[in-house]
Amino acid sequence: MELAEGPRAVGELAAGLPISRPAVSQHLRVLKTAGLVSDDVVGTRHLYRLNPVAVAAFRDQLDTFWSRALAGYADAVTQGRDAAPPDAASSATASPPTGPADERPITGPAASSATASSAAGPAAGGPITGRRRKGRRNG
Repeated sequence: MELAEGPRAVGELAAGLPISRPAVSQHLRVLKTAGLVSDDVVGTRHLYRLNPVAVAAFRDQLDTFWSRALAGYADAVTQGRDAAPPDAASSATASPPTGPADERPITGPAASSATASSAAGPAAGGPITGRRRKGRRNG
C-alpha cells in the first residue's frame, strides 16, 4: 500500500515494506516535520496523508535542481571536447600512477598540515585511536 493512494496507518504502510514499524514511524515523523505529510489521530492510530501542495513544490525543486545540474554537466562536457588538444584521447587512456597512494607526495596547502597532524594525535587533528563510545566524542 502506498501513501499516495490515500491516508494510511503506520501498520498498513509497514506491511508492504522491508523495514520495521518503528522505522516507518520515524521516517513519517521526518516527512511530517518537513511538511510533506500530515497525520490525523483516530483512536490510538495515526493516519498519515500526503500534503499534495508540499509534494508538488518539492518535486518542482528537484526538477529545477536536476535540470540545472544536467545542463551544467552537458556544458562541461561540450567545453571539454572543444578545448581538448588533438592528442588528448591518447593521454586520457594512459595508465594511472602506480603504487600505493601513500607513496605519492602530498602537494599544495595541505602538505605541511597533513604531515604534522598524522603524527600528532587527536588533539592536533591527527588520527583518533581506540573505540568511540556511542553518543560521546573523543578529543
